[in-house]
Amino acid sequence: MMLSRRQFLTTLALAGTAGLPRLAPALAAEGALETTTVRLVNDGSTCIAPVYAAEDLLRAEGFTDIRYQEIAATAEAVARGAIDFGSFLPFGRGMLAIDAGLPVVMLAGVHIGCFELFAKEGIRNVADLKSKSVGLRAAPAALLTLMAAHVGLDPAKDIRWVTDPSVKPLDLLVEGKIDAFLGFPPEPQELRARRAGHVIVNTTRDRPWSQYFCCMLAGNREYVRKHPVATQRVLRAILKATDFCVTEPERVARLIADRGFAPRYDYAGRR
Repeated sequence: MMLSRRQFLTTLALAGTAGLPRLAPALAAEGALETTTVRLVNDGSTCIAPVYAAEDLLRAEGFTDIRYQEIAATAEAVARGAIDFGSFLPFGRGMLAIDAGLPVVMLAGVHIGCFELFAKEGIRNVADLKSKSVGLRAAPAALLTLMAAHVGLDPAKDIRWVTDPSVKPLDLLVEGKIDAFLGFPPEPQELRARRAGHVIVNTTRDRPWSQYFCCMLAGNREYVRKHPVATQRVLRAILKATDFCVTEPERVARLIADRGFAPRYDYAGRR
C-alpha cells in the first residue's frame, strides 16, 4: 500500500516520539474513537509491563487522555469503574468475580506466567513442600494451592501456610523463617539479588503452568459496550506492547523505569 506524503510523515513522527519502533496510526476504516480517554492500572508490579509499555502505542491509536491509576489490578476495580481495563490473573478472584456476575468482560490473554516458586535448599519440587511452611499473599494464593493439589498434596492439610499480613513473605524467606514463597516481578529479581533460595517452579517454562495465560486483559462491561472501537484499539495496543516486551526487553525496561512504573531498571529488564 502506497502512503501519501502526509501519512508517511505522520507515521515517522509517531515512531520518533514513542520510544518504540514500528508504530502506525490507527486505520480510519475502523471508525472514529467513541472516547479518547482510557484509564489503566499502575499497581507497582512489572508483571503488567505490557500495560505500562502501551502508552505511546495508545497515543498512536488516537487516545489523548491516558491515565494510570495507582490501585491494585483486580476484577473488582474494573467492575466498579475505577479503571477501564485491568490485567490480572484469570484464576482465583478474577473468576469468582465473573461467576458472581460483576460487570467484567475478559478480552484476551496477555502473556504466560511470570511466577516463580522459590524454596530453601533441600526442597527440589512442589511435592517436597509437604509439612513445610509457605509464605502466602492474596494474589498468587489460588495458583499456589493449585500447584500443591496438582502433585497430590492436600493444600489445607499438608502445607503450613504463613499468612500474617504484617510481614512480607519475601523477607521471611530471605531470613530463613519459611521454606518457600511464590513471587512475581519484581520479587524474583529481588530474591536473586539477595541470594535467597532457588527456583523449583517457573511458570514461564514449566508445564503445565507454562501452557496457560498468567495475565488476562479484562474491561469494564459498560466501557466495552459503549466504546467498541476504543476497546479494540486498547486491546491492539497492549498486545503490540506484549510483543515489544518479548523482542526488545531492555528497551521496554528502560522505558517503564524512566516513566516511574518500575523502581529499578535492572529488575524490570529481568523478566
